[in-house]
Amino acid sequence: MLNFTYYNPTTVYFGEGQIRALLKEIKKYGNKVLLVYGGGSIKKNGIYDEVAKIFKVNNIKFWELSGVQPNPRIQSVRDGVKICKENNIEVILAVGAGSVLDCSKVIAAGYYYEGDAWDLVIRKARVTNTLPLGTIITLAATGSEVDAGAVITNPDTNDKLALAHPAMTPKFSILDPTFTFTVPRNQTAAGTADIMSHIMETYFSSPRQASIQNRISEALLKTCIKYAPIALEEPENYEARANLMWASSNAMNGNIGAGKERKWVVHPMEHELSAYYDITHGVGLAILTPYWMEYSLNDETIDYFVEYGVNVWDLESSENKYEIAKKSIELTKDFFVSMGIPTKLSEVGIEKEKFQAMAKGAVRYGNIGSIKPLTEQDVLNIFNMAF
Repeated sequence: MLNFTYYNPTTVYFGEGQIRALLKEIKKYGNKVLLVYGGGSIKKNGIYDEVAKIFKVNNIKFWELSGVQPNPRIQSVRDGVKICKENNIEVILAVGAGSVLDCSKVIAAGYYYEGDAWDLVIRKARVTNTLPLGTIITLAATGSEVDAGAVITNPDTNDKLALAHPAMTPKFSILDPTFTFTVPRNQTAAGTADIMSHIMETYFSSPRQASIQNRISEALLKTCIKYAPIALEEPENYEARANLMWASSNAMNGNIGAGKERKWVVHPMEHELSAYYDITHGVGLAILTPYWMEYSLNDETIDYFVEYGVNVWDLESSENKYEIAKKSIELTKDFFVSMGIPTKLSEVGIEKEKFQAMAKGAVRYGNIGSIKPLTEQDVLNIFNMAF
């Protein structure tokens, strides 16, 4: 196990009715709030009215930034920074899914930067400070409610890039599983794929001997496999929604990645897909993951896949190692298919003509992955396999 320092400062309020903690938390930071949300679902399901009532009854002034899209755009960040600076905003409240949270994190950082917030994302400038951020989650997927990272898209340059800084970690997050009851079937499936991919990024990384982290990862994966089908068939099943929501947070709170290399592989590849084609992030991850697994399977990596097959998919350990590994990959693909997710990039409108540019973009900061580092050519090969 590698050396590590573990710290997560987010206060989590988990369970039905935990929105009652909102006022106490907001008051810690001020009375002028930027409320950030997406396309309006929080107005349909009543969360917006609940938040607005709390603010109005307690004389908390709030401004709104709505319309944040999936694969959040840098323009939304710019708009949010402008509102914050013009109105001396003291705290940001993000209500929605991961895209809303990611956008809000970079707004919080952009507030203290005099230039364009995109400079922070492309590493032209560094984050120095942030506005305090609170979140209310409406989708189990990204785990952004408990981590320091954000991913922002610039459609003008076809870039989708990650930015992380400890100060961007939310101060508090409210996780009420009932707020996910109205999530559509396709978003529940894509969200589950995203959770599982987050877990796998650390599970399939060196060193393999980080036993505690690996056993927790396996439990989280099995939780997703058990409860996603239930949530798909029974959208208001509290147990299923609660377990998926907590799995999402535990996948990204830093615990399972402690003591392991942090060289992700499928996410950098998928970021290129959704930067160019604006596809659903979780769908892209689910398509690519089995092909990455197949491509990465060799004599040096096989024990990772055997452990995965035996401990996650309950395969017999007495079988031939390669048979176990191949079955585990097939079961992974079958699970994504069972949730209605496509298996080929061509099914979601991806074109081969962009493969070279996307492969180059995926490794712009160097080779990706831990157990089998991938070059630009490797990424291109996987894209072709997945087409």
